Amino acid sequence: MTGKLIAENRRARFDYFLEETFEAGISLTGSEVKSLRLGKANIAESYANADGREISLVNAYIPEYGPANRFNHEPRRPRRLLLHRRQIDKLLGAIRRDGRTIVPTRLYWNDKGLAKLELCLAKGKSAPDKRQTVADRDWKREQGRLMRDKG
Repeated sequence: MTGKLIAENRRARFDYFLEETFEAGISLTGSEVKSLRLGKANIAESYANADGREISLVNAYIPEYGPANRFNHEPRRPRRLLLHRRQIDKLLGAIRRDGRTIVPTRLYWNDKGLAKLELCLAKGKSAPDKRQTVADRDWKREQGRLMRDKG
């Protein structure tokens, strides 16, 4: 990923085992693009949903753009994701066959100035897996402290 980060879903790494990543374009209206240019968006509670042979981003929050007035957009409307047919088929197959989830992890501007969404094919973690993640994180932090004090 290169470009300027708009929003990140940091919770996804804790809640899911992230397996494979995809880069998708997003179908946006003008007021949504203006709002994103201000750096205001939240994808923490969002997910990707399959609608027939299309994939859409659901529950992503892009706030209304004030100067757009009556031509504004709905902040939490479903937004169509732009992917190649082969990628869509792969994602749909993984959802149906393996029970995977499509989780958005990053929303950013690419080098050409287009809004892109990084999607991950993910498998949900159970409570013991989450506890292990917390324990690993604490141990890494403690290792850093020990190395810093020692050296």
